[in-house]
Amino acid sequence: MDKDFEILDISGDIGLKVYGENLEKLFINAAKGLYSLIIEKSNVNPTKSIDVNVYAESLDGLLVGWLNELIFQFDTYGFVGGDVEIKTLSENRIEASVFGEDFDPEKHERGLLVKAATYHNLKIEKKNGIWSVEVVFDI
Repeated sequence: MDKDFEILDISGDIGLKVYGENLEKLFINAAKGLYSLIIEKSNVNPTKSIDVNVYAESLDGLLVGWLNELIFQFDTYGFVGGDVEIKTLSENRIEASVFGEDFDPEKHERGLLVKAATYHNLKIEKKNGIWSVEVVFDI
């Protein structure tokens, strides 16, 4: 596997195709992909961390909830993540620490205004030992 994610150009929205050798990497790479849409990620220093705990009825719901919580943390508190450490991950629960810093317009180049992750065509799959998902974001 030579890439963690790729950006999908979807009419009126934006999407990600995310890959991982396991579910943990899939969720980490989805977060990295999201942050790459919001800002120029290479500028993020892990000077603080936040704990993110999400519960959902399904794995699809968990991924959407996870990404929407990261969007909420950015929109509400200006927190941008760089690294993710997953403590617990199951079909309907994720507990993780996200390491990053507060958004600084002097330092970070602003990307897209991502409003939410959606369920549109969302399907988490495992093929040939590799997990993947396509997720569409409202912008």
